Amino acid sequence: MDDAGFDFELLAELTEERGVPGYEDRIRELVRREFADSVDRVRTDAMGNVVGTIESRADTEDGDYSVVVAAHMDEIGFMVRHVRGDDDGGYGFLELDPLGGWDARVLKAQRVTVHTDDGDLPGVIGSPPPHTLDEEEREKTPDVEDVYVDLGLPADEARDRVSPGDLVTMDQTTERVGETVTGKALDDRICLFAMLEAARRIEAPDVTIHFAATVQEEVGLRGARALGVDVDPDLAIALDVTVANDVPEFDEGEYVTALGDGTAIKLKDSSVITNPKVHRRLRDVAEAEEIDHQFEVLPAGGTDTAGFQHTHGAKPVGALSIPTRYLHTVTETAHVDDVAATIDLLEAFLESEDGGFDYTL
Repeated sequence: MDDAGFDFELLAELTEERGVPGYEDRIRELVRREFADSVDRVRTDAMGNVVGTIESRADTEDGDYSVVVAAHMDEIGFMVRHVRGDDDGGYGFLELDPLGGWDARVLKAQRVTVHTDDGDLPGVIGSPPPHTLDEEEREKTPDVEDVYVDLGLPADEARDRVSPGDLVTMDQTTERVGETVTGKALDDRICLFAMLEAARRIEAPDVTIHFAATVQEEVGLRGARALGVDVDPDLAIALDVTVANDVPEFDEGEYVTALGDGTAIKLKDSSVITNPKVHRRLRDVAEAEEIDHQFEVLPAGGTDTAGFQHTHGAKPVGALSIPTRYLHTVTETAHVDDVAATIDLLEAFLESEDGGFDYTL
């Protein structure tokens, strides 16, 4: 623990590690390690989702009731599609295919790590000096397809060490900045962290709780959709970051959430309208426990919440979000108090869930 009020070292380890969609293996091992002492059993499915289950301690029929809590492991990144360059004394450059939604404007002049079978290589995303560009080039909106990685290696050595299909992630540390934490992959490792912390606190629930670290959310909620069939919960709660546009470019009425105002109880996004009875109970628990909270109405973007509405029949779903500035960049930023509030509300909600609440509409 540190002055953030939670285990910052674990959060940094989770956010700094690599895990693009479909290749979440390094994060998967961290999740298994953290589950070892906090859940009754751990399993991994064919998609790569990791599920840590705490069995109900209730000696009643409500013990058959199950809740799944989901946070995704994957981060946006790239896959190498081509190694280009002249073998006759020239240097090699990597052309990339995006894994997840990137804004190309934030990619220029960034450091990256290329993950090969023989180990990790440092690289940089090239950016030509502005005084070498004409007016049309300076005003052009960049495309992700125009991004290339410079390894600083001759072309023949680059081809020997890098192959199509190798993965590329952004190279960034996680730091405390004032009252916030900033770094890459807070989407969604900061919520994965919150889930792991809540699992550590839960001791004797009245219902069975499945804590699910899901895969491939950034490319279509694929892990959650598969998991919904496999686990078949009675209630699903998803955790993800959400837009905090409380910055000078936006008026207050345009804010989705604001840093420091507490955990965000999701009402809707473009993929889901949460169950009113679920989000009202989240609100009631937050008020009863005096946990700071706000409400999220996200005009665009989707989360694993929707994945549980597309599988194995209709399920009541709810969601908690951690307000985060600068999403899908290497400087994603969240307030430490909002992280703590998310953990507190998730714990209080799960501890008070007894299978007797009626979420039918």
